[in-house]
Parts: sequence; C-alpha cells; structure tokens
Amino acid sequence: MRPAVFLGLPLGKAFEQKLAPRYTILTDPARKGEAEALVTIGAVEMGAEFFDTMPKLKLVCCFGSGYEGVDIEAATARGIKVANTVGANAATVADLAIALLLASVRQVVAADRLTRAGKWRGDNPAPLLFLRGLTGRKVGIVGLGAIGMKIAKRLEGFETEIAYHGRSEKRGVPYRYFPDVLSLATWADTLILAHRADETNRHMINADVLAALGAKGHVINISRGSAIDEDALIDALKNGTIAGAGLDVFENEPEPRTDLITLPNVVVTPHIGGGSSEAIEAMGDAVIANLDAFFDGKPLPNPVTS
Repeated sequence: MRPAVFLGLPLGKAFEQKLAPRYTILTDPARKGEAEALVTIGAVEMGAEFFDTMPKLKLVCCFGSGYEGVDIEAATARGIKVANTVGANAATVADLAIALLLASVRQVVAADRLTRAGKWRGDNPAPLLFLRGLTGRKVGIVGLGAIGMKIAKRLEGFETEIAYHGRSEKRGVPYRYFPDVLSLATWADTLILAHRADETNRHMINADVLAALGAKGHVINISRGSAIDEDALIDALKNGTIAGAGLDVFENEPEPRTDLITLPNVVVTPHIGGGSSEAIEAMGDAVIANLDAFFDGKPLPNPVTS
C-alpha cells in the first residue's frame, strides 16, 4: 500500500505528478488523519493538539528552510520526524536580497514614482544624484548559511567589504566574524538578515542596533519579520537614524503595518524571496527526496530532527 501524504498547501500539478506514482495524495482536510506524512510550510503552528488530529503522522516536510511553527519537542515525543528543504531556494532568496539592497540604497522606487509623475526636470531628482551607492559599503550579513553565503558571493561583485555574525565562526570563509549583532552593526553601514529566525533571536534588530548602523545605514530582511522590532524600525526610518530599509518579511503577515509600509524610505515585497520557478521546482524535488528517503528507511537528506 502506498504511503498517504497530506498536502497542506497547493504545490501545483507538476509536483503532484511527480508525487503520484509512489504516494496517495490527500488534499481534503477531512482526510488528513489518514496521512503518514505532511507537506506544509514552517510558519504553520504545529503543536501537540495539531499532531493529535493526525494520529498516523510520521513525517513533517516543511516546504522551505523555516520550521519555526513546529513544536519540535511535541513532534519528537510522538516519534514524528521533521525535515525541510534548506538550500533549495538559496540562490533565489539571495537574488531578492541584492535587489532590495540596490532598490533601497539607490531609492529606485522613489525614482520610478518621480519619473511616472512627470517630475524628471527641475529640483525633484536632484537628491537622488547624491546618494551613497553600494561600492565600498561595509555589509554585515546576519547568518552565513546557504543563503547568506550566496548573498556574500554576489556582494563581492559590487566591491563591498563583507563581514558576518552567526551562531559560531565558520572555518575557511574569507569574511570577518563578529560575535554579536551590535558589534557587527557598529562596523557596518548595511545589514542583511539571512539567519534562521526563532524565539531566541526575536527583535534582535532593536533601537540600539539601528543606532549603531548609522544615518547612512540600510537594513535588508529576507529572514523572518520577527527579527526586527518594527516599532524601533519605524522610529529609525522617520527620525533619520538610518537611511532606509528593504523588507520581504513582516511581523504581521499578510497584513503588514500601514505605518511601516507607507514610509517613503522603505522598499517592500510580499514575502516572495523564495519564489521563482526554478526555486519552487527545486524545493518540490527536495520534499520528494525527503519522503523517498524516509519511507525507504534511509537518512533524511535535510533533517531538522535526528
């Protein structure tokens, strides 16, 4: 009998066609209790009560690298393994990080609005001609995992100085390491958040960190919205404590704060960092690889739990 897999989110016909030869695909919530495996996203809250509704569940596959919604202790207590697709969308997320950085530093969105409004001439575009560019900036990356490394490699082409902070110093990388975010921000004039967010680093970007970044500083977040104290960020953007921000993630998704996203010096996108055709296909293939390994009794390619 084929293992039953419940799809907690629509992943398209191409993915289902790859999955169908070996697995029974369930999409009706009324039948999720029959499933031995669950494919979902890490932001979905999955604790003891949730797991009790799926008594046959043996494996949770998170589509993407995040698994912040999964109660690992509750899953482990029930013998449920957890896997993700870490690295599968790293290049696509890194691309958006650089896009947001350039858009923020060069005020691309403001320039677009000026041009569309017919305000090319006169004094209107003059401030945009004297912005500090990207070349020569000191960029601090928070989290030098798969995504952080791809961001760093892209930044090398822009002739920037690169440093990083992570849970530990990495061997064999050519970038300077800082033991905490505050010291990294003090050195840098640009911060890019690419770490795995959880409760241990909630609001790590606070008023002190933003002040250390400085008046020409920019902060880019493609991690999770919880990483930034949004009250502090709004104050910093309004008061000139920092120059700008580029955000793909927010604390309250999908309804980010109006007083944040309407500020003129913030560039925003609707959590699309991992969303490209090649990244979606790669993450789908990684999910299937986790499923195949698990039901073949082999080690998971991308385990979250041992």
